[in-house]
Amino acid sequence: MTTLGGTTAHRPPTAPTTTRRGGRLAGVAAALTAAVALTTLGGTTAHGADNPYERGPAPTEASVEAPRGPYAVSETTVSPLAVTGFGGGTVYYPTSTADGTFGAIAVSPGYTGTQSSIAWLGPRLASQGFVVFTIDTLTTLDQPDSRGRQLLAALDYLTQKSSVRGRIDSTRLGVMGHSMGGGGSLEAAKSRPSLQAAIPLTPWNLDKTWPEVATPTLIFGADGDTIAPVATHAEPFYTSLPASLDRAYLELNGATHFTPNTSNTTIAKYSIAWLKRFIDDDTRYEQFLCPLPRPGLTIEEYRGNCPHTS
Repeated sequence: MTTLGGTTAHRPPTAPTTTRRGGRLAGVAAALTAAVALTTLGGTTAHGADNPYERGPAPTEASVEAPRGPYAVSETTVSPLAVTGFGGGTVYYPTSTADGTFGAIAVSPGYTGTQSSIAWLGPRLASQGFVVFTIDTLTTLDQPDSRGRQLLAALDYLTQKSSVRGRIDSTRLGVMGHSMGGGGSLEAAKSRPSLQAAIPLTPWNLDKTWPEVATPTLIFGADGDTIAPVATHAEPFYTSLPASLDRAYLELNGATHFTPNTSNTTIAKYSIAWLKRFIDDDTRYEQFLCPLPRPGLTIEEYRGNCPHTS
């Protein structure tokens, strides 16, 4: 297990008295009923009054690990001929508009990969209350800096020109990516500090230091990665992030570089928690991030700062 900087997870009354007391008890009961009603609404409503960005019911361990969240999802295809700066893709979004707008995430595949390699993330994240754009890149050989620019171009298209732009809060955006797309998500966060969250998945980049990043960042590494070994990629990326930044490093146990290309409960769970916490400012999800998750069957190690400050 590699050690990184940060916190380690490892008597009967007379009739008149009865009447008065009954009145008082009735009053207390009414007050309690009102209070319970408020707090019951507060699972989403009272909380929501404090944070207008909360979406969906209060989370549980089961809800963040489930293959689908509380929202039904629709999707739309974006042709590469209809966009500039990236290669088109697929937009997954909550079908209902009853809850208002949602935060949005663009996701890039890795070297030689297409959006099909990261498509599982689309409906899984969207069903939790996000608009998700899994993109194709201009070529399958694009490098991380290019993929970073393409992620930002995709977000700009999504928020300004797409058919679902009215469903999106353009102030609440994030990026994800696999391999070179993960390196690209770091590039995008570096270029656009207003991003609310970044999640590189087994990232690859020749640039090993990221002190300029101001976006809360969760990096996934894989203990069996031989293409972007954690010792020369994910770990130094994490340790180079500002110590004052909300940041985390999760090393998957028994995993490879390509683990993010298929449905994975650990990746989904902590990605959902991270995106909810930082894009939606939803502190109901802090429980899954602090205290730090402990190593186990699927987690080799976890590093990060708690409590979060953003």
